[in-house]
Amino acid sequence: MNRFAALLDALLFTPSRNGKLRLMREYFTTTADPARGWALAALTGELVFDEAKPNQVRALAAARVDPELLGWSYDFVGDLAETVSLIWPGAPGGAGHVPDLCEIVERLKGASRGEVAKLLEPWLDALDATGRWALLKLVTGSLRIGVSARLAKTALGEWGGVEVDRIEEVWHGLAPPYQPLFDWLEGRRPPPETGELPTFCPLMLAQPLEDADVAALDPHHYLAEWKWDGIRVQLVARGAEKRLYSRSGDEIGAAFPDICAAMPSNVTLDGELLVIRKGEVAPFNDLQQRLNRKTPNAKLLREFPAAVRLYDILREGNKDLRGLSFAERRRRLEAWYVREPRAALDLSAMIPFTSWDELAEMRDGARERGIEGLMLKRADSLYVAGRPKGPWFKWKRSALTLDTVLMYAQRGHGKRSSFYSDYTFGAWRGDELVPVGKAYSGFTDEELRHLDQWVRNNTVRRWGPVREVTPQIVLEVAFDSVHRSTRHRSGVAMRFPRIHRIRWDKPFREADTLESLEKLLT
Repeated sequence: MNRFAALLDALLFTPSRNGKLRLMREYFTTTADPARGWALAALTGELVFDEAKPNQVRALAAARVDPELLGWSYDFVGDLAETVSLIWPGAPGGAGHVPDLCEIVERLKGASRGEVAKLLEPWLDALDATGRWALLKLVTGSLRIGVSARLAKTALGEWGGVEVDRIEEVWHGLAPPYQPLFDWLEGRRPPPETGELPTFCPLMLAQPLEDADVAALDPHHYLAEWKWDGIRVQLVARGAEKRLYSRSGDEIGAAFPDICAAMPSNVTLDGELLVIRKGEVAPFNDLQQRLNRKTPNAKLLREFPAAVRLYDILREGNKDLRGLSFAERRRRLEAWYVREPRAALDLSAMIPFTSWDELAEMRDGARERGIEGLMLKRADSLYVAGRPKGPWFKWKRSALTLDTVLMYAQRGHGKRSSFYSDYTFGAWRGDELVPVGKAYSGFTDEELRHLDQWVRNNTVRRWGPVREVTPQIVLEVAFDSVHRSTRHRSGVAMRFPRIHRIRWDKPFREADTLESLEKLLT
């Protein structure tokens, strides 16, 4: 466990991508099976202990230290695992057996909820502060060390000398601790066979396109379609199994049984998951009602009907179509759809145009329909995983901006856990400020340090980890759209809010009103 803890600690405090990749490659080189496989599962979010809950960790700590001290410490630190790892007192009888990663995984996998606490307590006694922190991060499933599943797989690919997309192709046919995968990467066996399993195909992504750069492209080489405001998904049906994947390769079919039921057999389709009513795409806020629900009830399925607007066809039967041009794949998609129409599936329409000016005019009018912008795809482009430069572009409409007032701040996570970096901002409703959004990006490290110090010096009230601050700082917030929301006191919610700039110069009374925001509703 100590070696895994050292890896997590080093990854947390290594800001550079290349540095994180190097640390993971070294770990895969120097760690034996199956420990490195369990570590890989943890880094990719595939290692889950269903019976281990954060409240069990809090209860264990509260039994060892004064609960009020624990509460104040957690409030200051902002992270439960870090708080408990630092405040945990030494064992009365001294340190005991230090478990390794494999032992921890094997024992927790078969433990009931009542047994988890009994396992954790002696382990916490035996480990040092870093080991305790790593153990609790592992158990609660919230590493937050700046490593995505894709980055961990990239490190594995570099270590094994294969492209990360080849790993993605077989990933969903494997299970932790991934012995066949390591055997392949170390040359002991051929690539794992996935057979008829409905495995994920790494998605092809688009480069952002600025207005100033579009003139350099030849419009005769590109096809255009709308960029719909949902989430990118892949529908895979092979053999008797059907799966719905998110863009990151996570299987989300349980949350969308209506889509899985509509999926045809023996095909892989690329599209956008949306809520569609009577042919009209609903605001993204409606789709959010369906996201992250493990088992949606009948009312949710009825009130927020999900559908997929199809962009591409990647496999049909036993044929892999990714090596064909986009124009040819589109022709095959249309022909397939004529044969296999489904109630929850439709085609993303192609947009005829003759010039960029004509297309730009259509894009500028898209906001009224809740459309993000346009997709431009070279007619001759093959389906290539990743984000190659040139074949596909996303030409989004300009962002909206609004001047808001900073109201609340909360600590961030990972390397930002010591800073107040999550900011809730509000707009004026008469003489009252009402929250309209939350953002945690769009500022430099220097600006973050300045804001963090200002928050500490201007706190007027605290609720747990949240600080209310003096209304003084004006934040110019950029966002894509505004939607009605019953979950917010203001009645509205911003789509993709981010801080555009900090208006140190602007009086807070001159910030925008809720009425101004409501005029932008879609």
